[in-house]
Order: sequence, then C-alpha cells, then structure tokens
Amino acid sequence: MPKKDDIMVSTQTLEKTYEVGNSKLAVLKDINLQIPKAKFVVLCGPSGSGKTTLLNLIGGIDRPTKGKIVVAGQDLTMQDEDFLSDFRCNHVGFVFQAYNLVSTLTVAENVAFPMEWTQKPEKETEKRVEELLKTVGLEHRANHFPSQLSGGEQQRVAFARALANDPELILADEPTGNLDVKNAQKIVQVLQFLKSEGKTVIVSTHDLQIRELADMVFCLEDGRLVGNNE
Repeated sequence: MPKKDDIMVSTQTLEKTYEVGNSKLAVLKDINLQIPKAKFVVLCGPSGSGKTTLLNLIGGIDRPTKGKIVVAGQDLTMQDEDFLSDFRCNHVGFVFQAYNLVSTLTVAENVAFPMEWTQKPEKETEKRVEELLKTVGLEHRANHFPSQLSGGEQQRVAFARALANDPELILADEPTGNLDVKNAQKIVQVLQFLKSEGKTVIVSTHDLQIRELADMVFCLEDGRLVGNNE
C-alpha cells in the first residue's frame, strides 16, 4: 500500500452528475482510485464512458457532485475557482484532443503563455520555451502560427505548453485521436520522454501504442470503474 505522500491522485466515492433540461445525467458513479506519483496511467473505455469528465475533475477544471478528490496533496473538492485556477497553472499540464492553441499567438508565444501567467522572468521564459520546443522537435517552428502547422505539430506544441511550468502531473485526453500513424508515433515518443522523466502522466486513449507504456490501466464503462490492471 503506497504511503499518503506517494499518492498523486486519490478519489473517494466520486460522482459527477449534469443537469440536462429537467433530467439528470450521471456521468461518473462511485469512483474510488489511487494513483501513485511517477506512474504512467491509461484510462480506457468506450466513448461516453466518463474518461474526459474524470480527467477534468482530476485537473480541477470541473467539480464533483459528490465524493472527495485529492490531487498533489490538495483537497480539490470544495475549492473556489481562484484556488483551482492557481492550482492548475502550477501543478497540472493539460493536453486536449483539439489542441486548444491560441490562433493569434505564435508557437513560441503559445508555449510561453503559462509562464507569463505565473510572471516568470522574461529571460527564464525564453530559455524554457527554447528547451521545450527542442524536446518536441519544433524549434524551427517557433515563429509560425498554429494555422501554419499540421495537426501533429500542433499537438506537440500543446505538449510543450503543458510542460511550461514543469507541472508534476500531465493529463492528456485522446492526444493521438485526431492524428495519422506517423504523427501519433511522435506523440508516443513525447509520452515516453515524460515517463522517463518521472512525471505522473494520465492519458485517456484507445491507442494501443500508448497503452503499452502504462504502469496502470483503469477502465470505465457507463461511468463506473470496471477493473484496473496494475
């Protein structure tokens, strides 16, 4: 049994229900899980099973309807939006299936954005941007805009941006879902790098290549955990 200090994510009877018109839609039901630090975790399950909702709760983008969630030693259950915003910026790196880059900013500016938000010194930010673009193999694209990049390149920029503030937790939602085989392979290489760096990585995916990297696999079906494989 891992010690409390070794746990990155812990949930107890976690539930999430959305109100749709006059009815309620239970998206997550009675989720109990523990994810130790420095593990590569895959969330699997069919579309609509609750994977994205679970990632959003872990990252503090959304709040649970019931239950408790503790991430990086912080109880996120009842926190206000200011706390959650600060928490996300300093502890969590997000990568979304749709990239979510700012179209009016260059690649370098997109990667720098989280560091400017936390008011890092300009020189430190420039150096970090350079390092991160090198890590994802896109230093030659620093002054391009997202519209000038392929989908695979945009996703690699999204990873660089997610790593900007050196977060301890990386969350990725179907990061290869929109990519062809060649570009998906490059994302797998970025994920392999993060694993080798000892980051805690949680990925929702159907990609078997990513699943092969997993230390732990949690499967969701109709909002419930139906098994895990450690």
